Amino acid sequence: MRKDIKVRKVTAIEDIYSVQKLEKRIWGMEPIPVHQTITAVKNGGLIVGAFLENRLIGYSYSFAGYSEGEVYLCSHMLAVDEEFQMMGIGKLLKEEQLRLAREMGYRLIVWTFDPLESRNAYLNTSKLYGVCYDYIVNCYGSMDDGLNKGLPTDRFQVAWWIDSPRVLEKWQPDLTYSRPFQIHLSEDSHPVVLLPETNDWLEAEAIEVPVPKQIQLMKKENPQFAYEWRMETRNIFQQLCDEGFALVDVCRTEEPVQYYRFCKRSIIPLQN
Repeated sequence: MRKDIKVRKVTAIEDIYSVQKLEKRIWGMEPIPVHQTITAVKNGGLIVGAFLENRLIGYSYSFAGYSEGEVYLCSHMLAVDEEFQMMGIGKLLKEEQLRLAREMGYRLIVWTFDPLESRNAYLNTSKLYGVCYDYIVNCYGSMDDGLNKGLPTDRFQVAWWIDSPRVLEKWQPDLTYSRPFQIHLSEDSHPVVLLPETNDWLEAEAIEVPVPKQIQLMKKENPQFAYEWRMETRNIFQQLCDEGFALVDVCRTEEPVQYYRFCKRSIIPLQN
C-alpha cells in the first residue's frame, strides 16, 4: 500500500480543510483555524500531506520562526491517521518537508516531542538525524487530550540542521556508552528506574538513559509510575543538557525500556 501513498505540498483550501478535520480526529481537541494555517503557508510556512488516492491520511504543519538572528522552520504538528500508523508515513512526511524547506532557503527545522515517547525519539534522532539539546519543562501547560492527559507536558526540542554533515552523512558518534541507570520490574511488570547515589555518571563521554517503551500503557495501568518517570527523567535530561550533552540516537532493546544515547554537543557536526 505504501507505494500508493503520495506525499506533496498542500496549498489548496479544500486540502487545508481536510488537514483540519484530520487534526481534530487525531488530537481530540479544537483544531487550528483554517484562516491561520492559510496565512502561515503564504508567509514562509509549509503544509505537507500524505494522500491515498484523494484521501488525506497524514500531514505536517510548519510555520516560519525567528530567534537570536536565526530564521528557521518551526514544525508544529505531524500526525498520521491511526489506520495508517507504523507504515513509515511520518518519515515520508519529514523527508518531503526537508526537501521543500531546502528549496525555501531554510537551514534549520525545529519541533518538540514528549521525551517519554521513545518511538518518536527513535524517528527524530536515529532515522532523521535530528539532535536534542534543549529540554522544556511543562511546555504547553496542562493538556487534556488522550496522549497528554495526566502528565506535565515536558518536551525535548529537536534541532534538524538539514544541510549539516550530521544529516547529510548520517553521522553518529563512535563512542562507548556508559549505562549508569539500573532498571527493575514492578509487581505489575512496569519498569522502574534506580538512580545512582552520586552524579559521577556525568563525567562519562557518552551516556545511555532508559525510557519506558509503553508510556501510554503505563499511564493507564499505573499513573503514579508514569508520573515518577516524568519527574526522574526530567531531572536527568536537564542535567545532561546543562552539561553540554545532546540526544543523538536511541538504542532499541527487547527489554521494557529503550535507551536514549547522549554525547557532547561540541563533537556533533551540526553546520557546514
